[in-house]
Amino acid sequence: METAQLAAGVIKGERRALARAITLVESAREDHRVQASELLQLLPLDRQALRIGLSGTPGVGKSTFVESFGMMLVEKGLRVAVLAVDPSSSRSGGSILGDKTRMDRLARAPNAFIRPSPSQTHLGGVARRSREAVALCEAAGFDVVLIETVGVGQSETVVAEISDLFLLLLAPAGGDELQGVKRGIMEIADMILVNKADGDLKPAATRTCADYAGALRLLRKRPQDPEGFPKAAMVSALHENGLANVWQDIETLIAWRRAQGFWHRTRADQARYWFGQDVRNALLGQLETLQARAALKSFGDKVASGEMPPSVAAQSFLAGLDRRDGSKS
Repeated sequence: METAQLAAGVIKGERRALARAITLVESAREDHRVQASELLQLLPLDRQALRIGLSGTPGVGKSTFVESFGMMLVEKGLRVAVLAVDPSSSRSGGSILGDKTRMDRLARAPNAFIRPSPSQTHLGGVARRSREAVALCEAAGFDVVLIETVGVGQSETVVAEISDLFLLLLAPAGGDELQGVKRGIMEIADMILVNKADGDLKPAATRTCADYAGALRLLRKRPQDPEGFPKAAMVSALHENGLANVWQDIETLIAWRRAQGFWHRTRADQARYWFGQDVRNALLGQLETLQARAALKSFGDKVASGEMPPSVAAQSFLAGLDRRDGSKS
């Protein structure tokens, strides 16, 4: 399919075109990267969805929450896209968990789109091209994009550079107040949701929610938060309790940030961040050429034999890399 034709299909909201476009931007092939760049330049810039990042440890009920929350939004007349980033297979490089099979109701909804993506070697809980996948979903006319991260713990702070709002899901009795004041992922959370607040676990969920609410009060006040945020709340994704209140809080927070100018400022800072990341990735990509690999092996052998110190070998390798780049230009 021609790039212009693919872009037209995405803009019309065609699911097959959107799926093919995401596959294209996720590809590491050089010719596909060129096509992906052309595709992204053809997309409209005036379509913006609400980007919601979501994380939590494995077993906390992220997929159940995403399905219940997504179905609620669909029933409100919104179009919802879910980008579910899964751990990767070490053999095939593909997604291991396959969230699409665990969200069967949402997967069948006409106004919903679910795309599982492997995290591969990219750290931070999101896939390397998740930002571009979000842009494609926005161009396709989706109102809300849910980015579900791998769920590996404190390192998942990169999702804050993609989303407008970050939700952290916790299990009942998952930690006390001291656990709550840990830095890292706790500091970027806009809302902490204690899931599975039903049945025998409800008393434990109530205590956990109170613990985290107290812990949030100990954190330094952020300029992008109105009074009362970040906040902790209880939900039951299985029984769909508390989801409407979560959405109401999200609307309140986003409306305040838009009015105060934080929305556009954050989007601009995120664009600047990803520009820097793309430059770094391009520089690292220069190490994957046959010539660079041969030079790395040669200098590596000299370091291993004691012929050269590592720092001197690194400087010599980089100097050679600069000379090769200069000859190309």
